[in-house]
Amino acid sequence: MAIEIRSIRDDELRDWLESLTIGFLDRPDVDKIAVEVRPHWDLARAWAATDNGNIVGTTRTWATELTVPGNAQVKASAVAAVTVQPTHRRRGLLRGMLAAEHAAARERGEVASLLYASEYPIYSRFGYGSGVQTASWQVDLRGTGFHATAGGRDGTVQFLAIDAAAVDTIRAVFEAWRRIQPGEIWRRPVMWQSDLGIDGTAWGETWKGFLVIHRDGDGAVDGYARYHIDQKWEHRQARSVLIADDLHGLTADVHVGLLRFLASVDLVATLKIERRHPADRLPWLLTNARAAEPVEPGDGLWVKLHDIPAALEARTYERSGSLVIEALVRDAAEDDAGASRVRVALEASPDGARAIATERSPDLTVDGAALGAAYLGGTRLRDAVLARGCDEHRPGALDEADALLATRDAPWCSTFF
Repeated sequence: MAIEIRSIRDDELRDWLESLTIGFLDRPDVDKIAVEVRPHWDLARAWAATDNGNIVGTTRTWATELTVPGNAQVKASAVAAVTVQPTHRRRGLLRGMLAAEHAAARERGEVASLLYASEYPIYSRFGYGSGVQTASWQVDLRGTGFHATAGGRDGTVQFLAIDAAAVDTIRAVFEAWRRIQPGEIWRRPVMWQSDLGIDGTAWGETWKGFLVIHRDGDGAVDGYARYHIDQKWEHRQARSVLIADDLHGLTADVHVGLLRFLASVDLVATLKIERRHPADRLPWLLTNARAAEPVEPGDGLWVKLHDIPAALEARTYERSGSLVIEALVRDAAEDDAGASRVRVALEASPDGARAIATERSPDLTVDGAALGAAYLGGTRLRDAVLARGCDEHRPGALDEADALLATRDAPWCSTFF
């Protein structure tokens, strides 16, 4: 029997999860996981590659929204759980599953697909580009403090009991924040439950930590931090690490206020802040900037554009310009010959943009993965095109497109999936 690519049935969920855990070298209790995820997953978006009825490859997605420069939101598909069993590598299973999902995403009207790559070289072949950088930050609290002028002294911080009401409280803050942060995405309700250790415990260790909120002078909640402690003692001295799992404030001052609070917790020598950006301004807040170091900086969110005209028109631009961009769009193609070509006439300005499909001669031809990488403004197009090259049909077109797509502030996504 030939390999078949299709979405799974409800009675196949356990076997799909079993195949997933083989691919990710894990051994959780898949029966418990199946019970836990079944109410939350859309199985029409869970793809399987089967061989004689046996599931040997997995991919699944969920619907989200991506905030783009200018703070509009576009419909997107979050891609996860991509595996192929070791017995079936190099047989086109991944290509088939992604091609099926990309076709479905276009039918659903999703402008982009998003993912985090377990291995860097895989996804550019299918049109994804590294669009958002990520890093954790580690601060040696024994060697620094905050500048008096850094702010963060207004408002109050209080602990919040971890329950359903807490979910609603911090989710409201995040929803307001993610709509003004290019690169951030909408989070599923089940993700909030899992992050607070209320649900989703079958996957592994249950999160056990603390939750604080920040209130402004009127008592309104305008920030929160979720954190846990790695307790350490050395020579009978407290050297614990406070790990901030999620921290958001609706203003820069609230953000600093939460950082000040976390840095003041007793018995803590090191503050580690997860899922930030390598260009975070944290060192500039400190009296000793060397006390703060980025940990494992690198690629974060990857972006593939499905509807290129809609994507380019949805965002704003910090400069004005006009050009025709041709993108080589790959779903299952390995080379340029198998890629489709999309030409878009872009009229861009800080006030908005107009992007329409056109038959006009292109000023610039780039790989779709390079365009996806540069779309949110944090990756320079002139760098992204180095992977596969580009064709500049009009002198200066690459520099013009590079300048148009770039943004002053880097995009940031704090949501891992």
